[in-house]
Amino acid sequence: MNAKTQYQLSALDLEVALALVRSGTLAEAGERLGVDASTVFRTIQRVEKGLGQRLFERSRLGYLPSELALELAAHAEQMEARLELARSAAQSAPEQVAGTVRITTTDTFLHALIGPSLLGLQKLHPLLGFELHAGNELANLTRHDADIALRATRRPPPHLVGKHIGPVRVALYGPRTQEAVAGSRERLESATWIAPDDGLPEHPSVLWRKKHYPKVQPAYRVGSILTVAELIGNGLGIGVLPMFLARGRKDLTQLSEVLDECQTELWLLTHAESRHLRRVSAVFGYLAANLSLE
Repeated sequence: MNAKTQYQLSALDLEVALALVRSGTLAEAGERLGVDASTVFRTIQRVEKGLGQRLFERSRLGYLPSELALELAAHAEQMEARLELARSAAQSAPEQVAGTVRITTTDTFLHALIGPSLLGLQKLHPLLGFELHAGNELANLTRHDADIALRATRRPPPHLVGKHIGPVRVALYGPRTQEAVAGSRERLESATWIAPDDGLPEHPSVLWRKKHYPKVQPAYRVGSILTVAELIGNGLGIGVLPMFLARGRKDLTQLSEVLDECQTELWLLTHAESRHLRRVSAVFGYLAANLSLE
């Protein structure tokens, strides 16, 4: 018998392999597991020696998983999901949902949509806790950096499952005091513009402005659409905003019709392995039923 058939993989082996696949570094894998990096290293070495083949290639980019490592990680995720289901089933009150749900989105959607929904979720599931991440980058749901994502995209990643919330329509806005600017291309070109910075180079509003107003150089470049809205409201200039964000604000005025070229779609997303977890399913279902752009 060879080493591969003699070695008996343990649940701990799978857990460590999964952590390293998700993180790519010994330090981060150790942080996920609550152990030091050397423990992760020794475990992977032992498993590789027992199986008689490499699970990871060491490189400057970190630990790159082999096909076998990815296969083991998939089994570990199934084990993780089963364990989560077992823990949920063992709760004293079956109707109660407990645990922590990690949600990632942009600050715009966090403050305008997710935030207002949390009170209802808290009342419905008081044992739930939430980790909220706001950023322009999409947290890796496959690596379980987050459980649920709310993102504006025309094409959600095919490996994720989700609910289409609706179209994100946008228009050009200015402060209430600049209503006279509307309808005048010359005035728009000479106005002070507020726009996303280089952190959002492919944002639809950036592409639209460069196409239709190529001579415009924004005076204010910021890291989020929420900041664009706040600066416009403070009277500092004009900019493109989602209509759901501007709706109801008395300090903003719409300067254009709906900009169809800028429209994207809002999706609530999760990983296929996570959607069956009780805590994730409860939050995903509530948000899917209650989030609205209207």
